[in-house]
Amino acid sequence: MNFELSSDIQSMKDAVRSFIQNEIEPVALEIEENDAIPAALVQQSRSIGLFGISIPEQYGGLGLDTVGKCAVFEELAKTINGYTVMLATHNGIGTIGVVEFGNAEQKNRYLPKMASGEWIAAFALTEPQAGSNAANIRTTAVKKSDRYVLNGQKIYITNSPQAHVFTVMAVTDATLGPKGITSFLVEKDFPGFHVGTVERKMGLHGAQSAQLYFEDLEVPLENVLGAEGQGYTNALKILANGRIGLAARCLGSSEYLLDKSLAYAHQREQFGKPIVEQQVIAHYLAEMATEIEVLRSMTYRTAWMADIGMSVVKEAAMVKLYGSEVYNRVADKAVQIHGGLGYISDYPIERFYRDARVTRIYEGTSEIQKNLIAARLRKEYLSK
Repeated sequence: MNFELSSDIQSMKDAVRSFIQNEIEPVALEIEENDAIPAALVQQSRSIGLFGISIPEQYGGLGLDTVGKCAVFEELAKTINGYTVMLATHNGIGTIGVVEFGNAEQKNRYLPKMASGEWIAAFALTEPQAGSNAANIRTTAVKKSDRYVLNGQKIYITNSPQAHVFTVMAVTDATLGPKGITSFLVEKDFPGFHVGTVERKMGLHGAQSAQLYFEDLEVPLENVLGAEGQGYTNALKILANGRIGLAARCLGSSEYLLDKSLAYAHQREQFGKPIVEQQVIAHYLAEMATEIEVLRSMTYRTAWMADIGMSVVKEAAMVKLYGSEVYNRVADKAVQIHGGLGYISDYPIERFYRDARVTRIYEGTSEIQKNLIAARLRKEYLSK
C-alpha cells in the first residue's frame, strides 16, 4: 500500500483549499444564518467540477477513485459542513447508484447532468418507521403496464429541496422482505412527486433536507435501477461506499479543529503562560492528534481496499463508526480548549461542534455500525 497521493490529486486538494479560502469562507456565516447556499457559490462549484468528483470522465466527471474522492472530501470538510454535505451527498449516495448499477441508457441520460451540476442528486431511503431498520420501508411500488406507481413517504432527505433526481427505495413485493425492495430513479417533475417544507436542524445549515411524498407517483419501467428486488442490496452497497466518504469528512473537520485549537492554545495565556504549556491542554491536543492519525490510516486503507475491488462492508462500518466518534471527541475538546470563545456562534468552533453530532446518526447510527461489524465478524468466524 502506498498512502502518498498522486500529484494530480494533491493539485486538486490545493485548488479546493484555495477555493475554500477565497469563495466559501467569506460567505460561511451567511450560509449558517440563512440555512441556504448562495446560488453564485453553487454555480462556482459547478464551474470547477465539484459536482462531478465521483462520475467517470466519459460522462463529464472527474473520474476520481475512492482514494481521490476521500482526499477531496477531507479538504472540503475544513469549511462550513452544510456546504460540504450538500456536495458529498450528491457525489456520494446521490450518484453512486447510477455509476455502479445503472444501465447504459440511464448513465447516458443522468450522469452528464449530474457531473455538470445541472441536476443535483439525492438518496431516499429513510421513512418514519424505517431508519436504522431500513428493511422496514413501507413505500410501495406497484407495476402497472409501462410504469410503476409509488405511494409513500420519506424523511430527512438531504438535498431534496434542490435535487432533480432521486434514488428511491420502494417495496415491489412485501412477501419477500428485503428481497422485495427495488431501486428507482425518480425525477422531481414526475407526476405525484411532492417535497415537504425544509426541516430546521441543530446543525449542517445550508444542507437542506425535507420530507418527500409520493402520491400515485408514476415512474417509467426504464427507471428501475438494477433488477427488481435488488434495491436493498443496492442500498447497502451505496451506503458502504458513502460511509468511507463520510469518514474522510470527519477526518478533515477534525484536522481543522485541531489546527484551530493549536493556534489558540499558543495565543491564549493563563497563569502567566500560554495554555499550550498547561499539561491538561497539552494532553488534549496530543489525544486529538493521535486519534486523527489513526482515523487517517483507517480511512485511506479502506478507500484503497474499495478501489482494488475488496469487500469493505465491515471496514466501511468500522471507519464510519470510528470517524464519527473521533470527530465528536475532537469537537468537544476543541470547545473546552477555546473556553467561552468556543461557545460563541460568531466563531466556527461552536458550529463544528453542532455539526459533528449528526455524524453518529446519519448513514447508519453508531449502534447500527456495531451490529454490522459484529455480524461480519460472526460470519467470518463461522466460515473458517
